[in-house]
Amino acid sequence: MRAGGVAAVHVTICYHETFRETVANIAAWNRRFEAYPDLIFPGRTGDDVRQADREGRTAIFFGAQNCAPMEDDIGLVEILHTLGLRFMQLSYNNQSLLATGCYEAEDPGITRMGRQVIAEMNRVGLVLDMSHSAERSTLEAIELSSRPIAITHANPAFWHPALRNKSDTVLKALAEGGGMLGFSLYPHHLKHKSDCTLESFCEMVARTADLMGVAHIGLGSDLCQDQPDSVVAWMRNGRWSKQTDYGEGSAAQAGFPRQPAWFRDNRDFARIGAGLRAVGFDTAEVARIMGGNWLTFFDRSFGRAPAVAAREPAHHAG
Repeated sequence: MRAGGVAAVHVTICYHETFRETVANIAAWNRRFEAYPDLIFPGRTGDDVRQADREGRTAIFFGAQNCAPMEDDIGLVEILHTLGLRFMQLSYNNQSLLATGCYEAEDPGITRMGRQVIAEMNRVGLVLDMSHSAERSTLEAIELSSRPIAITHANPAFWHPALRNKSDTVLKALAEGGGMLGFSLYPHHLKHKSDCTLESFCEMVARTADLMGVAHIGLGSDLCQDQPDSVVAWMRNGRWSKQTDYGEGSAAQAGFPRQPAWFRDNRDFARIGAGLRAVGFDTAEVARIMGGNWLTFFDRSFGRAPAVAAREPAHHAG
C-alpha cells in the first residue's frame, strides 16, 4: 500500500457477522495494529489520513458491508461507531431489516426501522453506504439522509450492466446530495471483466465525471488480495443459504476472479493516475479522483451531526 501511495484504506470487517463476531474482527485488527505499528494504525478522521501520509503509513478505516452487526438493536449503531466503524451498508445483496439488496426481485425501499437507523447514523457520524443496495432503496436513502451518503464500490450501469452497478438516476441523485461514488476494480463489475482495459475504465470515469461532476467521484477498488476462496463463500452464502450463490460470476468463477493486468494490487494505482491523464483530466482533477475527494468526504462525515456537536463540542471528531 505504501509503494502505491495509499495513505488510507476502507477495510471490510463484516459481511454477515453478528455484533459479537464483528467485535472479534475488530480485536483481530487491534492485534495487527500492535504488531505492525510502522505500517498501519486505526483511522477515525481525515486528519488520520494526513498523518499516515506524513509518516509513510496507512490508516485503516473500518466498514461493514451489511447492517448485520447492529442486529435488531438501534443502540448498537453508536457503539459500533465508538469502536471505530465509519461506513455501514444498509443491505448486502439480500433484503435486510433496513433496506433491499440488489439481488432481490422486488425493492420496497427503506423500511420503518431503516428510517430510524439512517437518522441515528447521521447523528453519530456513521456513513451510509449503498454499494450493494437496490435502486429504490438507494434513492430513498439519499433523500432521507441529512448527510451525504457513499456508494463506496460500484460502477455506472451505462458502462457495464452488473446487478450492483448504478443507474444514471442514482448517480445524479448521489451527486445532488453531495455524495461520493468509488469506482470498483473488481472484475465482475468491469466491462469485459478481467480483460477490461485501462483505457476503457478511464473513459468510463470521464463520462461519469460529465454526469456527476469531478467532485463526487473517487476510487473504491474493492480489491481482494491473498484471501482463500472460503472468503468468497462467506461473502455470498453467509449462513442464510444452503446453496452456493455464485453471484455475478459463473460456477467456473466461484473463487476470486483474476484482476486486470493493469491493476493487480495496490502498487498499480499510479497506472490509473496515468490513464486518467491520458483521457483528458488535468493534474488537479487526477489528484481529486485519486484521493482528494475522499479526504474531503472524510473530513465532513465522521463527526457528530452539527446540532449535537454544538451541545457537546468535546465529542466532535470531524
